[in-house]
Amino acid sequence: MIVPKSAGVLRGTRGLATSAAARTSSVTLKALGLDSYNLGVYNGKWGGNGDVVESVNPATGEVLGAVQQASASDLDQTLAHASKAATVWRAVPAPKRGEIVRQMRNALFEKIEPLGRLVALEMGKILAEGVGEVQEYIDIADYAVGLSRMLNGQVVPSERPGHMMLEVWNPLGVVGV
Repeated sequence: MIVPKSAGVLRGTRGLATSAAARTSSVTLKALGLDSYNLGVYNGKWGGNGDVVESVNPATGEVLGAVQQASASDLDQTLAHASKAATVWRAVPAPKRGEIVRQMRNALFEKIEPLGRLVALEMGKILAEGVGEVQEYIDIADYAVGLSRMLNGQVVPSERPGHMMLEVWNPLGVVGV
């Protein structure tokens, strides 16, 4: 569960947070290369000048970590970088883009256990469900890799003699999620 730092949530009042639970979250963060405080904006380098948001274990009230969010200026700068990168990405052939997605899939798979543990801690799920969520991400990446080799375009007859039109699939560009 993600809550703004200023939300005034009572932490640790349920009596369930233990030193073992705190060690679990600390070990999980370390396994993922994270600290208890992290910059949350990446646009070629890590940064962030917005509000700090805390991730809280809903079962214990324990603060798992905090992330510095983007400011409006950070967002503008990041979108400018993303737009510039999109023109480069569009020129990369689909199978090569698929290879990069495959590498991302492999990185998820290599960290499936700590990622699943983090999902479980943040969402109040059992470990098997947290790992299952990460496996879904991996499955979607596998699907995308397969599609990268099946982006077939159509050849469309032209009204001009000796010409044809070719349908070519290109990346959409910058999108917000």
